[in-house]
Formats: sequence, structure tokens, C-alpha cells
Amino acid sequence: MFRHLLLPTDGSAAAGRALSDALQFARDAGARVTILHVVPEFHVFTYKTDMLEDTRAEFLRDSEAHATRLLEQAAAQARTAGVPCETRMARSDQPHEAITAAAREGGCDLIAMATHGLGGLRGMLIGSVTQKVLSTSLIPVLVYRTE
Repeated sequence: MFRHLLLPTDGSAAAGRALSDALQFARDAGARVTILHVVPEFHVFTYKTDMLEDTRAEFLRDSEAHATRLLEQAAAQARTAGVPCETRMARSDQPHEAITAAAREGGCDLIAMATHGLGGLRGMLIGSVTQKVLSTSLIPVLVYRTE
């Protein structure tokens, strides 16, 4: 039924558990996966614009190195599970938009992701990436709830 899963990860413990479960699901379904990590854009508030260039370059370098390590670890898990895998990094301040765009552009037929379970006022104020994906995606979303 599902042939290409998008597995977004933020590197958290919850996302790691969801990734493991989703890889098992993909293996059982004979599906391939694309693992996505969304990196935030660079932002700084300062009145000294001459400081920005080095800071921006350092941020870009560090965030890309972190994403590369995270995606390499996830791809190794996929290989161990025997699941065909590709990785992708996106840069966006709106992770839910990057996730739905990656699924659409990649021809994915399922997005499988974790939720951190923020509820009540905290969840409303902070907002949940998973909730935003659920409410905007035209592709089915499988949510792994972890405690």
C-alpha cells in the first residue's frame, strides 16, 4: 500500500523512537524512505551589522554539520533495517511547510513522524510541528506518540 515514506526527524529521543518504528514498518511494507531534517534559518538581532557575516557563516556551517551527522546516523539505521533510504536536509523556519513540500516533491505516499505530546496551553502557544503537518498535508500522516 505505502511505497515511499517521508520520515522527518529533529534528533530528539521521541523522533529516534519513531524513526526505529517507522523503519520497521517500511521494511515490512517493502517501502523505501526519505529521512528529512529541517534546519532553521539564521536570525540575529543586533545593531552591529559588521558582526553578522562571520556569525552567519559559522551558524550555517555548524547547523549543516549537525544535520549531516544526524542524517548519517539515521541512514545507518535504515541500512541495518534493510530499508532503501535517501536523506535530505531543508532549511526553513516553518518545518511543517518543509516537511509537506518534501513529501510532495519526493512523491512520498506517507509521512511518519513523532509527536512530543505537548498539550494544553503550552501546546497551543508553542504549536506543534506534527499538528501543523496533520492540518496541512494532503498526504496521509502516521503519528508516533511517545511518552
